[in-house]
Amino acid sequence: MEKFIYKTKQQMAAAAAAQAAKQIQKAIKEKDHANIVLATGTSQFEVLENLVKQESIGWSKVVMFHLDEYIGLGIEHPASFRKYLKQRFIDKVGSLKTVHFIDGDIADCQKECQRLSQIITQHPIDLTLAGIGENGHLAFNDPPADFDVEDPYIIVNLDQKCRKQQLGEGWFKTLEDVPKKAISMSIRQIMKSDLLIITLPDKRKAEAAKAALEGPVTNMCPASILQQHQNCKIFLDENAASLLS
Repeated sequence: MEKFIYKTKQQMAAAAAAQAAKQIQKAIKEKDHANIVLATGTSQFEVLENLVKQESIGWSKVVMFHLDEYIGLGIEHPASFRKYLKQRFIDKVGSLKTVHFIDGDIADCQKECQRLSQIITQHPIDLTLAGIGENGHLAFNDPPADFDVEDPYIIVNLDQKCRKQQLGEGWFKTLEDVPKKAISMSIRQIMKSDLLIITLPDKRKAEAAKAALEGPVTNMCPASILQQHQNCKIFLDENAASLLS
């Protein structure tokens, strides 16, 4: 695990996006396509904004998966992660090779997990962009996260702190509106990515950053597992890094 600290979140995001572009280009050069996983949420706003400006990437050779999606939320809902990625990424880069969305409002979510798990197994991931939640979650693997489940996509319960974060970020009007379940990429699947680029902006993420980067590896801080990844780069702004020793 390597960490990089920047004065502002804009500088942090630009550096993370440049590193991501480099990895995508490398994969395309080596095997004529790249398999990537994208996250959503406020930590990714500036990262995706910078990434879509990278004109040297042949986006038509990129296969995209995403990390997680609420169960029971339609694609038109303001908090839908499919809507987020469509507006902030897909519509701006033009035609991707393939997009594998998680359908969170499908009738049989277990079948959806199986469908996506089958597909991603055939697509070794070159790059995953993600953040860390205020409760230390990675994707929607809230504490205590399952570090052992092998299935690439799983159904998870969202804890109170996670749901309050979604409310606090302005995605929902009331706590009752925030779904209690989601389909999430599992910890084991995330750890299979060739490169993990994690972005951590804002003071409210400082405690989670401290626990994930300097605390013990424990499923009570799911992101602490990143300490065991061979190629993980953590990008922080000074606010998020304020508690690091």
